[in-house]
Amino acid sequence: MRAPRTLITLDEVDTGDHVCQVLDRTDDVIDRSRAFVADGALHGDKVVIVGPALQTSSEFAQLVLDPSRLDGSLLAAVRREAANAGREGFRSLRVLHHVRPSCRAEQTGELLRSELDLEEFAADTGALVVCAYSGVGWDLSTLRQIGCLHPHYLGSRAASPAFQVYRAGQQGWAVDGIVDSDGAALFGTILCALLAQTATVRLLCQALEFFDAAGMSALADAARYLPGRKVILEGTNETVRLAWELSGFAVPDIPVVMAP
Repeated sequence: MRAPRTLITLDEVDTGDHVCQVLDRTDDVIDRSRAFVADGALHGDKVVIVGPALQTSSEFAQLVLDPSRLDGSLLAAVRREAANAGREGFRSLRVLHHVRPSCRAEQTGELLRSELDLEEFAADTGALVVCAYSGVGWDLSTLRQIGCLHPHYLGSRAASPAFQVYRAGQQGWAVDGIVDSDGAALFGTILCALLAQTATVRLLCQALEFFDAAGMSALADAARYLPGRKVILEGTNETVRLAWELSGFAVPDIPVVMAP
């Protein structure tokens, strides 16, 4: 099973990894892209670079996907590239996503949905995805939220809420850590995004330590967000299950099932 880990260099990334890197002021986008392309050639991977910033560089022009010019979603585009990579004889696909900041208020919500899509894509296809965020252009609170959806980190990382949500193969989504008042709203937003795509969301909670009152409220509200939805938490510890019952959430109108 995939497990969260922190990487020191690009050499440590592997197939199926979904990596977050917060870039420093001194990081050069072209140099990073050149190294990424070279590493892909070394391992026999097809390389795709996402981001309009690199269109001016002719050496990468044939590798670049500009999100603003795609016919459809980014997820659909990288899935097509992954399918093509297999037919073309490559080992796998590796994607370097230079994520650019926006002043639009809905940017964070869109990013969360995009990162959930890319996390599922990486886990289910074995593709390698590196999402590069410039620490200069991004709000720190946004970087903290985005970090929760990347099981892997490259280099420096922004301090994130005390939990992570990541894809656990076809079994569902793993939840690690503690969902407390600092991260409850974010957890609810992530869960609502997942429930919008499927009627039943399975959360594997063997590494979940605790929900506080705010976390449990966020879980209950998200489960009732859309009709006909259900959240199943598997592998919950006795403390989590007891707190859920004693807080009055274990009732029929809250479609949440907690199992040991």
